[in-house]
Parts: sequence; C-alpha cells; structure tokens
Amino acid sequence: MRVSRRPYLLRAMHQWMTDSGLTPHVLVDAGVTGVDVPKEFVREGRIVLNVGYDATRNLDISNDWISFQARFGGVPRSLRVPVIAVHSIYARESGEGLVFPPESDGPPTLGDSATIGSGPADEPTRDPPTPPTPRRPSLKVVK
Repeated sequence: MRVSRRPYLLRAMHQWMTDSGLTPHVLVDAGVTGVDVPKEFVREGRIVLNVGYDATRNLDISNDWISFQARFGGVPRSLRVPVIAVHSIYARESGEGLVFPPESDGPPTLGDSATIGSGPADEPTRDPPTPPTPRRPSLKVVK
C-alpha cells in the first residue's frame, strides 16, 4: 500500500507560508464525496478556502481530512474536506504553491507534483532539477 504524499506536502507548504507571513489558500474540488463546504460559495464545482490561522479555528490537516471552523458572510461554519479533494495550495500574496495531480494507484514519479510561481513566467514546472556537475575539490591558503 502506497501512502499519499499529499497531506505531508500540504502541511509543509502551509507551515512554510505561515512562517513566511503569507496567507495559505487551497483550491478544492467540491464534487468529491465527503466535501462539506458552504455550497453557496462553490463556483464551477470548486471553492477556494483561506486556511490561514487568522481565518480559521481548530485547523487540523490530518492524513485524510482538512477540518476547521470559519466564518462565511459572518456566519460560523464547520468545514471538512478530504485531502484527496485538494487540487492545490498557494499563497494569496505571491501565487507560490503546489498543484497536485489526480491520485493514482501507479508508482510515484518525479513529476507527481508541480510547483506554481517558481519557474519562468510563473509556469508550472514538472521537470526534475538537473544535478550539479561535480568539481574537483580545491584548497585556498589564506594568510
């Protein structure tokens, strides 16, 4: 059984954005079974949720679910989203983040996640980085 990397990457990106003073948002497929979000805010089958600590209460990003309380139009709501329904996590201010591919049963590949906002012209990057060319070690005498 293969364990999904998605919840680990979500938690890591959330922490990095929070530590960097950015506001984490997730794009969720509202049509996935188990998604419990305010339907009146769903557009074209998707909803963007602010999952920053300032906008949520009791935020929990577990291996299977993201759950928290938030206000929508001043009305407190409890939300619950299966991790599998999250398409991406990104910072509102910069657009940097990750886009997740659909889950599959196949073996993992290097291109399983694409980054947003880190490549030229903010295009998603799927190619693995080229490893640096090894150099001969050298010493420099400093007096």
